[in-house]
Amino acid sequence: MNSGSPKAENIVNHSSLVSNELRQHKLGQSGCVLWFTGYSGSGKSTLATALEKNLIDDHHFAYVLDGDNVRHGLNRDLGFSAEDRTENIRRISEVANLFADAGIITLTAFISPYRADRQLARQLIGDTRFKEVYLTTPIEVCEARDPKGLYKKARAGDIPDFTGISAPYEPPLNPDITIDTSTNDLTSCVAILREQLRRDNIITA
Repeated sequence: MNSGSPKAENIVNHSSLVSNELRQHKLGQSGCVLWFTGYSGSGKSTLATALEKNLIDDHHFAYVLDGDNVRHGLNRDLGFSAEDRTENIRRISEVANLFADAGIITLTAFISPYRADRQLARQLIGDTRFKEVYLTTPIEVCEARDPKGLYKKARAGDIPDFTGISAPYEPPLNPDITIDTSTNDLTSCVAILREQLRRDNIITA
């Protein structure tokens, strides 16, 4: 992940006239990033979109940045090599940071298999606003679900560099939130995350 100085010269950061405190007061919430990580099929997108709907229904501002969706646009030029995965996470970290700065509860659903990449995302976004959500759903369960048919293709050798089959996954060592979607139903998972947001004073109820 390239976190150094930009290539372009003669560019200057401009400060907003709106403070984070004012945004928080107006929106009734604090901006943050819930970074979902886990195997394909662990429930990242399903849980992120369910939480988004739950929060929106309760008059909060939330938005899901989904891995597949981002790869159709912003990151359409990236593949799944280790280098491309790192750049994928770097770009989405920058976008998520902007969303959180705007006061939005930002939910990212990416496998993000490497600890170093997730750590750099935390550093970029800031430890107080970054919440790593580890879905510990066993890979056997994920493969049995196989909602996109990806494991079947990976086993057949049709998908190289597939996490858990032909590419590694490095589980978080100290995640902020841990959930197993094979033992908790969707409603319970959403409730766990809502309670964590309340405890962290992101939302008040």
